[in-house]
Amino acid sequence: MQSDQDEQQLPPYDGIKLADVHMVRSDKDAAAAMSALLAMDVIGFDTESKPTFLKGEVSTGPHLVQLATDDCAYLFQICVAPSPPVFNPALNAVLKQVLESPTILKVGFGLADDVKRLRSKLGIEAGNVLDLSTALRKKNERNTLGAKTAVARFFGQTLQKSKKITTTNWSLPRLSEKQILYAADDAHVALKIYRRWRRDQTAE
Repeated sequence: MQSDQDEQQLPPYDGIKLADVHMVRSDKDAAAAMSALLAMDVIGFDTESKPTFLKGEVSTGPHLVQLATDDCAYLFQICVAPSPPVFNPALNAVLKQVLESPTILKVGFGLADDVKRLRSKLGIEAGNVLDLSTALRKKNERNTLGAKTAVARFFGQTLQKSKKITTTNWSLPRLSEKQILYAADDAHVALKIYRRWRRDQTAE
């Protein structure tokens, strides 16, 4: 396995472009996202939640759901500020149909909490989900595998994971460009890694 020092010496991972990230807000956006996502056999999947800092504080996430095709990422903002939060029910309909679909495989890293929060907040029972954190783990590895390590292993590159961005407020009505790219990459890179992993398996 690559060490942290080895990973830092690798060339940077060239993530998804902003032009290929779609914020799903309107009914028209939702329809376009639905069409693209339902045409896929596999999609990348992740969520982001506003961080909690106080002891005993319960997360109100997820506040963002990211779904990615091979070419694009679709970001769905869930009940964001202001108060009371506003949420377009058309977005929920897309998420429910796509995430509960038995024919579309959803892949990502560390998805147990994401699935749990979607069930609790939106009543979505995500199905046909593959957690790459454990699926990509080699026989002699005890620890789960993160996206950063997977990118180093499969692509020989370093995935930049900024803790500063991770802990930002994901419930804001307008996300920054850095937030958008960070979130989109989380879902998109998972799909790319899955494709490479399956290709390598086929070649063996």
